[in-house]
Amino acid sequence: MMDIFSDSDRNKDLRNYILKQFISGVMTDEERAKLWGLPVGCRMRENAKIISPEKLKCGEYVWIGEGAVLDASGGLEIGSHTSIGLNVMIWSHTSFLTNLTMSNESASTLIARAKTTIGNGCFIAGPSVIYHGVTLGDRTLVLPMSVVNKDTPGNCIVGGSPAKVIREIDDKFIEEQIQKFKDAGQL
Repeated sequence: MMDIFSDSDRNKDLRNYILKQFISGVMTDEERAKLWGLPVGCRMRENAKIISPEKLKCGEYVWIGEGAVLDASGGLEIGSHTSIGLNVMIWSHTSFLTNLTMSNESASTLIARAKTTIGNGCFIAGPSVIYHGVTLGDRTLVLPMSVVNKDTPGNCIVGGSPAKVIREIDDKFIEEQIQKFKDAGQL
């Protein structure tokens, strides 16, 4: 039989990661979160992926939607009570220089990494993209289909491509939204 498996340390690590990802496909949201080392109250839907989970710092009661990709290779911090929607991509690295310089090789020195930080109480609707090195302040609501390529101040709604601050979030806004849903019989 042809020897198709390489026994390099990198391939062994990747094979273990792939197996862990495969096994997580038959778990509940809470079991999957526990498997990936997430804290109490966290839930992680199927087909979500964490790249470099050892570099992820995650708060409590975080929800990660189906198909989300969380890249922690450059460092990723997610605050408590944050939701990451379906098919959201959060990056902490970029490798476009490896392509432009015709150096698209594993472990290239042209891969740029920067810590990405998502604050407490954020809601990132999917599918959206958060660029590497970006900080979302606490209570940032990212609208669907947004591309966030710069820091947000927090307590705001952002949207678009590139995302821009649409409005501030204050207690009055939250109270109005709660009342709106109550009036519609949804709460």
